[in-house]
Amino acid sequence: MYIQWYPGHMTKTRRMIAENLKYVDLVAEVVDARIPVSSRNPDVEDLVGGKPRIIILNRADQADPAQTKVWTGWFQSRGYTVIEANAKDGKGGGQFSAAAKAALGEKLEQWKEKGQVGRPIRAMIVGVPNVGKSTFINQVARRKSAKAGDRPGVTRGKQWVAVDASLDLLDTPGILWPKFEDQSIGLNLAFTGAVKDEVMDVETLACHFMELLNRRYPQALERYKLAPDPCAQGWELLERAAKKRGFLISGGEPDTERMARILLDEYRGGKLGRFTLEAPEDICPTEEET
Repeated sequence: MYIQWYPGHMTKTRRMIAENLKYVDLVAEVVDARIPVSSRNPDVEDLVGGKPRIIILNRADQADPAQTKVWTGWFQSRGYTVIEANAKDGKGGGQFSAAAKAALGEKLEQWKEKGQVGRPIRAMIVGVPNVGKSTFINQVARRKSAKAGDRPGVTRGKQWVAVDASLDLLDTPGILWPKFEDQSIGLNLAFTGAVKDEVMDVETLACHFMELLNRRYPQALERYKLAPDPCAQGWELLERAAKKRGFLISGGEPDTERMARILLDEYRGGKLGRFTLEAPEDICPTEEET
């Protein structure tokens, strides 16, 4: 399944991020804890250069908690300050100010020596579409300051948010990259809703997702009264689930399109369980070192 989605406004976003880097002290990259590598835009590395970085593992409430701990350690071992966050209970937002100060340790000392003690920290928030950037900003600010939604493309322009006298945040639109070299990355982004369903075949996407669940989290299939079947293909599982749910069309054929949309909606809504779709060991050595 070939997934490619790069609206024209993302070119403008890339340019806007580059132009505004000189106004910020650090960059906070919001990633989806369920797909911590697939939800990282590789272009960000080139764009932000040597700016201090914070990784925000968002939607941690929907990810496998054991795997989230593994990923936190993985990022920390590479020099990143890490925050685990979610919108359900607001976890993570209150940690941002302290994390920003930790990431800017040396720079804050330099400001102090120059007498710039009252200077606010300015942080740019970046990430792929629908990863929860604006919601996280609202948690940090403890008020609804940034537009937020459950679909990609809600934020279309930069928004400065003054948290308090010591911290300013710059919200930016979600940005993908022009080409997914590894189509498993495109699938992971599509599974979690970072790519609009309208630009792909949801039945084919759901078949791939069924295969992933059958391989990694077979217990999730119980929701659809299916037993794990290592030999089953995705389309077989999707058909069986549709029949179990009573989703039939004329002639008694399973309505796989309806089942596909239900499957993806229930996964994205957290009804299937807490799953992480990739692990550090899935990354090939060349990617892990870059």
